[in-house]
Amino acid sequence: MSVQLLRRKFSVQQYHKMLESGILREDDRVELIRGEIIEMSPIGTKHAACVNRLVNLLVQLLGKRLIVAAQNPVLLNNQSEPQPDVALLKPRDDFYETAHPQPQDIFLLIEVADSTVMYDREEKIPLYAEANILEVWLVDINAQIVEVYQQPRAAGYQVMQKFTCGQTLSIKAFPDLNITINEIFGHS
Repeated sequence: MSVQLLRRKFSVQQYHKMLESGILREDDRVELIRGEIIEMSPIGTKHAACVNRLVNLLVQLLGKRLIVAAQNPVLLNNQSEPQPDVALLKPRDDFYETAHPQPQDIFLLIEVADSTVMYDREEKIPLYAEANILEVWLVDINAQIVEVYQQPRAAGYQVMQKFTCGQTLSIKAFPDLNITINEIFGHS
């Protein structure tokens, strides 16, 4: 006989109250995904370097055309507030001080993965498609590829392309910008 375990789902508002009351601390590495509080993997040096490289590169290339946010929350719906590694956001004078960015504020989300490739691909990317995030990159450090997801639908992204070292890609919202995969992975 199998036993069905009951899970308690939380709303974004309840999640924030846990932070305010001290149940969760700001330095806890957690995010809210589909109502569940998920502990995030520790950040290794290769992961951190790749995120730093992406932030530096995107700020240099795009300047004041947007806000580059690193490992900050985005509010997708009442049940999900993930913390993508990099988010390219529409500029706002308050830099999102009064509210976390929502799908309509997002040009691009980037997930950098070494140990979480399958989780990002099977859980987070479909969640981003449901929230109508127009473009998502999955930077796979181990395979040295970037998967680019576009054309979101409720059932997932309609287009996925893989880019490897030596290739160039651009951001859908900024087609004039070209980034080489080598730059993302720190290869000369």
